[in-house]
Amino acid sequence: MILAALLLALQGDDLTVFKPEDQPRKMLYTHLQAECGKQFDARRKAVAALKTPEDVKKRQDALREKFIEALGGFPEKTPLNPRVVGTVKGDGFTVEKVIYESRPDHHVTANFYKPEGKGPFPGVLMPCGHSDNGKAAEAYQRVCILMARNGLAVLCYDPIGQGERMQFLNSDGKPAIKGNTTEHTHAGIGALLVGWSCASYRIWDGIRSLDYLASRPEVDPKRLGCTGNSGGGTLTSYLMALDDRIVAAAPSCYVTTLERLFATIGPQDAEQNITGQVAFGMEQTDYVTMRGPKPTLICTGTQDFFDIQGSWTTFREAKQIYGILGHAERVDLIEYNDKHGFSKPRREAATRWMRRWLLGMDDAIVEGNFPIFKDAELQCTTSGQVIADLKGRSVFDLALERSKALMARNLSPKESLQVVREKLGVTMPVPAAEVTPLSGSVKRGSYEVGRGILTTEPGVRLPFLLMSPGPSQRVKVLAVSGESKAVGTAAGGPLEKWVKEGHPVVALDLRGYGETAPEGKSPFGADWKEAFLGIHLNRPLLGQRVRDILAANEAMGGACRLSASGAAVPAALHAAALDPRIPAVTLEGGIVSWTSLLKSPVTQNQLANVVPGALEHYDLRTMPASLAPRPLTVKGAVHPDGKPMTQEELEALWAPVRK
Repeated sequence: MILAALLLALQGDDLTVFKPEDQPRKMLYTHLQAECGKQFDARRKAVAALKTPEDVKKRQDALREKFIEALGGFPEKTPLNPRVVGTVKGDGFTVEKVIYESRPDHHVTANFYKPEGKGPFPGVLMPCGHSDNGKAAEAYQRVCILMARNGLAVLCYDPIGQGERMQFLNSDGKPAIKGNTTEHTHAGIGALLVGWSCASYRIWDGIRSLDYLASRPEVDPKRLGCTGNSGGGTLTSYLMALDDRIVAAAPSCYVTTLERLFATIGPQDAEQNITGQVAFGMEQTDYVTMRGPKPTLICTGTQDFFDIQGSWTTFREAKQIYGILGHAERVDLIEYNDKHGFSKPRREAATRWMRRWLLGMDDAIVEGNFPIFKDAELQCTTSGQVIADLKGRSVFDLALERSKALMARNLSPKESLQVVREKLGVTMPVPAAEVTPLSGSVKRGSYEVGRGILTTEPGVRLPFLLMSPGPSQRVKVLAVSGESKAVGTAAGGPLEKWVKEGHPVVALDLRGYGETAPEGKSPFGADWKEAFLGIHLNRPLLGQRVRDILAANEAMGGACRLSASGAAVPAALHAAALDPRIPAVTLEGGIVSWTSLLKSPVTQNQLANVVPGALEHYDLRTMPASLAPRPLTVKGAVHPDGKPMTQEELEALWAPVRK
């Protein structure tokens, strides 16, 4: 077993487990990328088997159903309550400033570009990319004006977290979160817990915006298109796959493949990561083929950070699928040798595509020089923020409201354990980790510190330190920390008391912590990209860490006292609930409630502790009941923003559980 093997190997004085050439900080991403690769291979085989239009249709329907399920379904359509709050005149067009509600009291700010002349005109929906000023960004104004001057009505709306739709404001009415992608991911954390995602908000805004566009008397609802760049390309891709009303689509500077994305820049902000997407076989290519054979133009940049090789891979597969459907000519790709952005060549290409398929005019219009509006001229609100003006509901409010509704449906502690295993992606029983003792130890008075590696699954090698008092019959202690094993095992550190009382202590770095922590910093944790890969695989990172604890406990005999601190607290709580042989648990300095996370729009390092859809069935704060009557000690619990939780707050949080 682990203790006997290590006691034979304790020599030397170096307690660092991995060498630089082992590249431990890349271990977790490499492992998860390889797991994704298995799913990509399986998808390729499924696509290669498509031979007839019926085969394609069956796959389209199945993927669309899984896509919508992954979003948490769609809410009921409610009145848009639209109102035009202002108008500005351009050369050959008019811009109406509009506010409508995609959900009750959840407001969308938009600009409607109306061509001169007699309609009805084809309508084009324009989701924005990640511009801080949203719909007022120069590239979006230019493409909207270009289309309006060429016979296309356009609705360009602010996404959440951009323009006039910042979702969390300070007391002075200014944005409380810096950076639109940062706000998107903060919003995505709470959304995931209640069974949604940031994409759920974004897609529903898009669908309701299309409803508004189609409702305009100047617009022909049977001739609708959609185009956008970057994050707007993301939304165009989602909407064109899900909404059959979109006749022509032109996503720009987004479509590559997930496989190439993960191999290059990695996952991006929250709305670009769909729960279980890789696991159920939906590649970015499927956004195109799911709508086949409707006209689709993939707009790309040779130097874009969204990999051009993946774009061509998508195009080739889409061309083959459209060919099976009898319309290979309806999918095309434009590549221009420039960097990321809705540049003039792509704006012209998107406009020409819309004119070809919505107006029946196959010509080569050119974008000339024309003035654009100042941001304030396109503003729909007085203050510049719709939440400040209208006091409506933010996406943070929507998630919190849903969490309260879900609490009434939470399962009892015993009933929830099977759901916990499923949500975590943990199959029980978890086999014992493979133990590799290493030479080298440090003598500290009455005890010795040795080192080794636990392999908890192929490709996952975790460093640990053994604090050994010598031969002992006392209960072993397994200690995990959200920082590093080195913190607890330092001379005079918090774990020393256990070994001085005769308990053998194994301090383990769970995957992505300590020596295996990814490089870099983020408000969501250095492991945020790994967390998104886990979500793609339906194996949340929290569940993977639970597996590490269970595998280590099994290797140590199956009855270790568990001690956890910091970000490792939720994993330890889950592990103890799943393995009744763990006799006692001590938790220090971690979060103990997901519900409290939803009350805090700004959190620290919490993405990796999210389990999608968990609050539909259970909460962290209800899990201690499943440990009873085993002892549970909680010290220094914190709020999701890292601030200490008072004893009174903790008692109030757990009062219902004690009953």
